[in-house]
Amino acid sequence: MNTLAALVQIAGVALAPLLPGSIQALKARLQGRRGPSAVQPYRTLRRLWHKSAVDPEGTSVIYWIAPPLVAACMLATLAIVPVGGHAGPFGLGHDALVLVGLLALARFALAAAAWDTGNGFSLMAAARELMISVFGEALLVLALLLAALPAHSTDLRAMSVAAASGHIWSAPAHWCGALAFMLVILLETGRQPIDNPDTHLELTMIHEGPLLEYGGRDLAFLQWAAGARHWVMLILGAELFLPHWGGFAASLGLLLAGVTFLCGSLALIETTQAKLRILRVPALLGVGCAIALAGAGMWVGGVGT
Repeated sequence: MNTLAALVQIAGVALAPLLPGSIQALKARLQGRRGPSAVQPYRTLRRLWHKSAVDPEGTSVIYWIAPPLVAACMLATLAIVPVGGHAGPFGLGHDALVLVGLLALARFALAAAAWDTGNGFSLMAAARELMISVFGEALLVLALLLAALPAHSTDLRAMSVAAASGHIWSAPAHWCGALAFMLVILLETGRQPIDNPDTHLELTMIHEGPLLEYGGRDLAFLQWAAGARHWVMLILGAELFLPHWGGFAASLGLLLAGVTFLCGSLALIETTQAKLRILRVPALLGVGCAIALAGAGMWVGGVGT
């Protein structure tokens, strides 16, 4: 089973860009537009890969090392996150806190590169990203804590197995964790109402802002990393908070259904919700933290467990 899971994890390297492409295609259909194809991200990556990189004047090694470092962090997260409760022996472990650290390192590398370029719009977007991440990383840790409580471990495989147990679905703490993690997905994938992935206005960019000075293969690395972040977040959400039971084949089938459901949910949210003002985003994430803390309190108090 671990070998098959490893193959699926490796396949995630190629399949990751399909998720944001599918969300964009679904959103277009919901809005009555034809929209781009689900495979449009692959066309973009192919085009960027054959272009030369941009060389802004005055940049240091920080600018050049950021894209491969961000891509390497996301490769490591793909190896850490299990599929169907199993994972390949890649030697990186499967600890949820390591996952949080890798995501934070990728975010820091991109923010440092934005400061290195000195571009005003990139700096503004990086500052917004760091401000929001203060609340977002706390929310991510709290949501993973709620998923770790039934497993008595921060090992993602044990957490996935514990989430497959039937009794957990009657626990209010589990649903608090699911709601909190949905906000984490919106944040980490740069979706509305937190960010608008379709905007081309530099004044409103958050996740896309630090990428403004990049082009060619460097930008291809970063665009792929954005797709990999979608893959990691949606797989993790389906593994830890959506139903999955039975053998490995059944778990994979339910995982596929769960990821499809989450893609459709993101498309629906983006269709029905407008982007929040930037100063209201921390308040929304703060509400998510309060919900997660309430779930932890209910678990400790034995409510529904």
